Amino acid sequence: MTQLELKGHLPSPIINAENEPFWKAAQEDRFILKFCKACSQYHYYPRTICPHCGSDNTEWKESSGDGHIYSYTVMRRGVEHPFAMAYITLSEGIKVLSHITDSDVDQLKIGQAVKLVFKPTQDGQKVALFKVVT
Repeated sequence: MTQLELKGHLPSPIINAENEPFWKAAQEDRFILKFCKACSQYHYYPRTICPHCGSDNTEWKESSGDGHIYSYTVMRRGVEHPFAMAYITLSEGIKVLSHITDSDVDQLKIGQAVKLVFKPTQDGQKVALFKVVT
């Protein structure tokens, strides 16, 4: 068992009308981001209003899922298996907070290349995680 599969204990996300397209895409193993047509910037977590300029002129765009570890921490206390949380800088230029999975947490390095993977939560909804590219 890899860290973060922890016997199916990934928490399920809260899905609402604003983020539903994001979660539907995740079920299809696709990672989509909001892009603001007014200021030409991506943003994450998905929401209708751009946090950079306040415009509602946003659209969904597919992400490559490629990125690099910007920062990370390994959780060891109070858990059966250590796991890593990381800020990932995506090739689109934004940072997302996620978990590192299917990787040796003791070998992680800032700047290391990672690739998006999807894992099911407790209720079967898939969530985006990242694994080290070897």
